[in-house]
Amino acid sequence: MEVVKVIAESFKFVCNLQFWRMSVLWTLSLVFSYLKLFSHGFLSPKSNVYSRRSPEHSTFANTAVTRPVCIITGATSGLGAAAAYALSEEVFVVLVFFGRSSELLSKVISDLKSQNQDACLKGFEVNLASFKSILEFKQSLQQWLRDSNLHSSVQLLINNAGILATSLRLTSEGYDQMLATNYIGAFCVTKVLLPLLENSPVPSRVVNVTSFTHWNVCCMQAGRETVSGRSFMKSKCYAYAHIYEYSKLCLLLFSYELHRQISLTVKSHHLSVVAADPGAVKTNIMREIPSCVSQMAFIVLKFLGLLQSSKTGVCSILDAALAPPEVSGVYFFGGNGRSLNSSPISYDANLAKDLWATSCNLFQELQLAS
Repeated sequence: MEVVKVIAESFKFVCNLQFWRMSVLWTLSLVFSYLKLFSHGFLSPKSNVYSRRSPEHSTFANTAVTRPVCIITGATSGLGAAAAYALSEEVFVVLVFFGRSSELLSKVISDLKSQNQDACLKGFEVNLASFKSILEFKQSLQQWLRDSNLHSSVQLLINNAGILATSLRLTSEGYDQMLATNYIGAFCVTKVLLPLLENSPVPSRVVNVTSFTHWNVCCMQAGRETVSGRSFMKSKCYAYAHIYEYSKLCLLLFSYELHRQISLTVKSHHLSVVAADPGAVKTNIMREIPSCVSQMAFIVLKFLGLLQSSKTGVCSILDAALAPPEVSGVYFFGGNGRSLNSSPISYDANLAKDLWATSCNLFQELQLAS
């Protein structure tokens, strides 16, 4: 009976149009991204490639920063954990983790300690879909920095956390949980931590982890109904593929708009903002999809040579994190320091400004409510 139930659930899942949008259009957009990458590499092999510049202890000479602080959201598994391990081997010996599970946080910290005994790690349990939790994290972080005799600043923020929800769930504020986690949470975390990033005596950076799926959004309204996800609640079936694509496009628009605003200030060379696309990576982000369906998807992607492990997929995130300080407003994809232009709509300056205004209004409302 259990097998029959699993087969029935899987059959129902694949009969949904959202599944076919995800399986066909996402695969095509991934193939297109790699074709674009290879064509750029063939025509101009040295352009749009940035070498990593690992921080050296000499970078912090004569500054108040003794240990650079790196914050990684969603660092309990997959790409976040892989990035945490890789950066723990750099000068970023202090890593602050985000996670909704204290058990997973403890486990990943223990695992990383076993691999790198010199790593200095600290975990915080934070729910990105809750603004109250984000505010509490900032207070806890500042207190921890004081207690640890560290400078009151952050050198690197990696907004990596993301979910692929297949059913409608609302946050306490009434927002769609996937949009709240993938975009609104990242926006709020960045806004909350911006003073600490700007307070850094050495160059600091924000890395937003986005996805090739953003190519499938050809038009978008940046109003309150869209950003909160309420416009999607009107349909009978939960448009999980659409919403995931929108959340990743929002992250790109946000990245470019924040980069534009910073470039107009005197701190334009002090704080940089970049986006990173890891491609198709075998992580537990597909945990809500029936296991037999997700396993089949992984098999197909692996057959096409498009599936990467977390260890390989994290390369674009590390490229973005360790690119030279002057690099900003760039979309990293494909590893080896390579970058691409994202979709045309992601560079729509008016759309980005509208999204920024809407997001700031939501941010202010959440502040007042908290």
